[in-house]
Amino acid sequence: MKVFIALLMAVLASVSGFAQEKTPPNPVRILTDNQHITPYKIEVTFGKTVHILFPSEVRYVDLGSNNIIAGKADGVENVVRVKAAVKEFPGETNFSVITGDGSFFSFNVVYKEEPSTLNINMDQWMNPDEGEKKGGSSIRVTELGEEDPMVIASVMYTIHRLDRRAVKHIGCRQFGMQALLKGIYVHKDLIFFHVSLTNNSNVPFDVDFVRFKIVDKKIAKRTARQETYIEPVRTLNALTRIEGKSTGRIVYAFPKIVIPDDKLLEVEIYEKGGGRHQRFYMENSDLVDARIVNELIGE
Repeated sequence: MKVFIALLMAVLASVSGFAQEKTPPNPVRILTDNQHITPYKIEVTFGKTVHILFPSEVRYVDLGSNNIIAGKADGVENVVRVKAAVKEFPGETNFSVITGDGSFFSFNVVYKEEPSTLNINMDQWMNPDEGEKKGGSSIRVTELGEEDPMVIASVMYTIHRLDRRAVKHIGCRQFGMQALLKGIYVHKDLIFFHVSLTNNSNVPFDVDFVRFKIVDKKIAKRTARQETYIEPVRTLNALTRIEGKSTGRIVYAFPKIVIPDDKLLEVEIYEKGGGRHQRFYMENSDLVDARIVNELIGE
């Protein structure tokens, strides 16, 4: 019996030793090609500034070394300026930028006395008329929660591109202008409004602002009006001017909206320096009939 126990212990010890030999002490996973983010290469110099235009507001800039200086341009949110802090610095350095639409951009920087370009446009995402593709890699941003910014952008692009009039009873027409709610769509916890603005006159319409607020359906006399303003988390093709005899379309994205039965969602479009304001309303029944975007159009 003692001999059997001794042999069993020896076998277990040899198996344990074999397992330890097969398991590496510090396992490491190798990155695959599709996990690599390819950086852009730019040239900088000491005596000139390179300006880079991004698709949305810049949230974060990180520099690889003190050989360069970079930061947001004064008075704007989506332009980064970068230049050399050291003349003829050797080798290569880098910097990274995160924008508000969830894009991550990486740059490798080298010194060149006369850079090949001083103004760079990274705004490659989604021209509604051209369908161009974005140049950055997607990350999560706070206002979208767990939603992928790239997917949300594709949903908005699809709504704009298809240009369907799914809603036919909501809008406003006065002063030679016509504002229409063309569609209400939903994707997970976000709701989308497709709005068109048509100028039937020959006088251009300059958009001052577009405002969304939840208001009381009926206001009793001597009762204060209760209003709650809501802001979109994304806007595609924001309009600033509608020329005479032309139409513009916008897609807005909001967090999930619930309107009590005694309230309405009011949309106001104000003209800058004029009085041709447009206003229309949505009820909760309109929101619960929101459609789903089944297939996304590839950019």
